[in-house]
Amino acid sequence: MRPMSPDIVRDAMVPEPTTLVADASAQEAGRCFADSGEVRAIFVTEEDGRLLGVVTRKTLVREVVAAGLEPSAVTVREIAEPPNFTLDAGLELEGAFRFLEEHDLERVPVVEEGGRLVGVLSRAVVQRRLAEDEPPEGEPAQDPLVL
Repeated sequence: MRPMSPDIVRDAMVPEPTTLVADASAQEAGRCFADSGEVRAIFVTEEDGRLLGVVTRKTLVREVVAAGLEPSAVTVREIAEPPNFTLDAGLELEGAFRFLEEHDLERVPVVEEGGRLVGVLSRAVVQRRLAEDEPPEGEPAQDPLVL
């Protein structure tokens, strides 16, 4: 019997995304990108973990480098772009997937009550997780209550 797919966003999200507190400098954000080629976005939070916005490489170039500003003198709070969307950690996973599909989103920050950032949900990860739960073609779905 296959394991059941996660029921909620929390079960499929990537926990602990790259974050900086709002008062960190743009230079620190640049170091995060330089240290890891895997980081695509840095989430900017208040001290209490509440999500304020997102900084990308493009943001750094446009708002700091192209503007001729000193990276060590600019805080990420000043350049962070508010997230267009967030998902609640307790949202049903299939509903979250439909939301990602409808809005053509690849990744969305996941928050808990009060807006505290707890992870990131990736459409590709959700697709894989939901596909694992589907029976192979021609095979009926097994009822988890029938042994």
